[in-house]
Amino acid sequence: MSVEQGFDSNFRYVMVAARRARQLQNGSQPLVNSHSRKACKVAQDEIAAGKVGYVKMGAPIHKPEVAAPDIPKFVAS
Repeated sequence: MSVEQGFDSNFRYVMVAARRARQLQNGSQPLVNSHSRKACKVAQDEIAAGKVGYVKMGAPIHKPEVAAPDIPKFVAS
């Protein structure tokens, strides 16, 4: 099996799929229609569809910059 798109290793792919399968077994609703009823296969189908990913801890999270309105600053005297 090749590493799915967006995963840096097979280990990380398996860990994400296992965590999502556990969520499905505990009652989460599937994010995609799957031909299988097994949680592990449904989790793999969700990853393949791009519905499930991961955030690598310690990596900077890039948020889009949105122009905010000017907020007056009050100074206590």
